[in-house]
Amino acid sequence: MKTPMQQINNEIAYRAGVELSVLRLDCLHPLVNGNKWFKLKYNLLEAKQQNLTTLLTFGGAYSNHIFATAAAGNLLGFRTIGVIRGEERLPLNPTLSFAVQQGMQLVYLNRESYQQRHTSELQKDLRQRFGEIFIIPEGGSNLNGVRGCTEIVGETEAFDIICLACGTGTTLAGITLSLNQKQRVIGFPVLKNGGFLTQEIASLLENYLASGLPAPNNSPASWELVCDYHLGGYAKVNDELVIFRQQFEQTHGIPLDYVYTAKMFYGVMDLLQQDFFHKGDRLLLIHTGGLQGNIGMEERLQRL
Repeated sequence: MKTPMQQINNEIAYRAGVELSVLRLDCLHPLVNGNKWFKLKYNLLEAKQQNLTTLLTFGGAYSNHIFATAAAGNLLGFRTIGVIRGEERLPLNPTLSFAVQQGMQLVYLNRESYQQRHTSELQKDLRQRFGEIFIIPEGGSNLNGVRGCTEIVGETEAFDIICLACGTGTTLAGITLSLNQKQRVIGFPVLKNGGFLTQEIASLLENYLASGLPAPNNSPASWELVCDYHLGGYAKVNDELVIFRQQFEQTHGIPLDYVYTAKMFYGVMDLLQQDFFHKGDRLLLIHTGGLQGNIGMEERLQRL
């Protein structure tokens, strides 16, 4: 299925002399969309190859990854287990309710234990508890995830700069491997103090290139992180972002999620007004999906 591309006719971009287009990954599938499908694809294929029928993964209570894994597992015949950060809170929020409806078993870990999710000790305990399971890390952040993300943009010279929101850096790593040396990628971390992702991304790239897995280009395109638009931290939202998201959707017909894409789009528009980009630059903004989280976020905003 070809991903829809949408050009944005925006006065701010026009004044900056920059072309803006959006890659609408949010339109790929009703349930498994955005970058999540790409990060799951080769994990699911490996699970099939190993004849494993149970997927176990990790995430927060509003996780897009939990949502997508539950849906993909249900569609493709996998049993799914979601290890959720924090204590159980009833009634379940819309994300976790959906996961349960898709057949996912929810398991809760306190925040201290959850920090050990990458350790062999905790994973051994989970295997003893649940039997033969295929473990997918939080956010699909592994080499299979990077491999899938090399297919998001593909080899194209139609754009000079690719912009996207970053949570784990997996998507950015994969995209850099599909571009040429004249292109660059700008990531907008949605976590406070997101500069730590620089090392995470560098490690993903190094390990991927050493793994022998297919890479469209063996030399990643240049990339950088702009860490000024987290707006207080992960899932933190202020009035300015709420207004921006509403106005952007009304003007351009593109819904954005509060946690990821709204912050990236907001950042790009702000940088355009600062002449951060050069006249004639052709920008591609990656819409990484995550719209399911807006329901829970809007419920939280109404309570504030």
